[in-house]
Amino acid sequence: MSMTETPASSVAPSVDERADDVVRDGYFGRFGGQYVPESLSGALAQLVDAWADAQADPAFEAELDDLRRNYGGRPTPLYRASRLSEEAGVEVWLKREDLAHTGSHKLNNVVGQALLTRRMGKPRVIAETGAGQHGVATATAAALFGLDCTVYMGAEDVRRQRLNVVRMQLLGTEVVPVDSGTRTLKDAINEAMRDWVSNVDDTHYLIGSAMGPHPFPTIVRELQKIISVESTQQFTDQVGGRPDAVIACVGGGSNAIGSFAEWIGIDGVKLIGVEAAGEGVGSGRSAATISEGREAVLHGSRSIVLVNDDGQVKPAHSVSAGLDYPGVGPEHAWLASTGRGIYVSATDADALHGFRRTCELEGIIPALEPAHAVGWLLRHGCDELGEGAKIVLTMSGRGDKDVDEVVEVAGWDVGVAKAFGEDTGAGS
Repeated sequence: MSMTETPASSVAPSVDERADDVVRDGYFGRFGGQYVPESLSGALAQLVDAWADAQADPAFEAELDDLRRNYGGRPTPLYRASRLSEEAGVEVWLKREDLAHTGSHKLNNVVGQALLTRRMGKPRVIAETGAGQHGVATATAAALFGLDCTVYMGAEDVRRQRLNVVRMQLLGTEVVPVDSGTRTLKDAINEAMRDWVSNVDDTHYLIGSAMGPHPFPTIVRELQKIISVESTQQFTDQVGGRPDAVIACVGGGSNAIGSFAEWIGIDGVKLIGVEAAGEGVGSGRSAATISEGREAVLHGSRSIVLVNDDGQVKPAHSVSAGLDYPGVGPEHAWLASTGRGIYVSATDADALHGFRRTCELEGIIPALEPAHAVGWLLRHGCDELGEGAKIVLTMSGRGDKDVDEVVEVAGWDVGVAKAFGEDTGAGS
């Protein structure tokens, strides 16, 4: 089925419940819901029940906490990036999700959903992945729990994230390249949805971002909010008071919603989501959904989507495979509509600048996803937030996976090639 057509079944609010300030199961204001084929309704109902049971079971939280700490390496540090702070003109505290097991925030969500999969008695998981970090985390949890695992990945992302493809395969996961459409994340999700419809009885679709039909946005938010549960306490202990802003990159939105969750109810803390603007807002090659999109249904929920005048999903573009998605999670759409969240954008060039300066100033090789947040901060942070403002920025992943792509896109390999006596032909 087209991901924007009228659903076969949905959970929808009544007219008098559509105010933006309403948040409840399945909906964030007017955003969210279940827009799915009838064949998935039973699996989603089972998942709703399994999640409610797990939330009420102290043993579930105890096992999850043990996995987070003793397997995943939590808590991750809150680190003052002094040289980056000097260049940005603001005080930057990095929430170091890049130091978690598998190299990103993705394991937070995956281990919780893997426990739910076992709770539901299903032997197989499937997942989508763009940058490969969610795929690696899912493959890791599947190996840990003895689950069969298939990961769908756009063929273009397979090319530019080869290291993570190999990691998934080493962990025993089948990686399926998707050649349809733009050959990126949206198309991988389409294929994963088709697999789920066909194998719903024995398979759990382990969605990696805060998107999709209810209850996925809520489950992912609750599993990822450990980021902000830790950062609120760490900031109090290490700095005192509260930050002026919390900043995170936004694609589908799992990292950002986890980074924002505990801060949403704290007055005076700006929540700034940085989308990928690719070659620039208005260029036609962008993934800045909230800046350029409009309300539509995509992948099972109503949110903000990049669509054309005919309602068809437009291609998204970003140098970052993890942000190259034409939609955003419904809770982010709600935060934007209420004004609680501020959503800005950074171009490919901004991200590459943020990538390089984080390497050179802090000895941290960042993933291209959080490099967008760093790039925006370096360009706009002091003007927008004020000199000396205190900032918590989530370093959502490490950049090993992106080095080859950065070298190719930015042409930074000339010096390395010369050191080995090679002629790259760059600049010809």
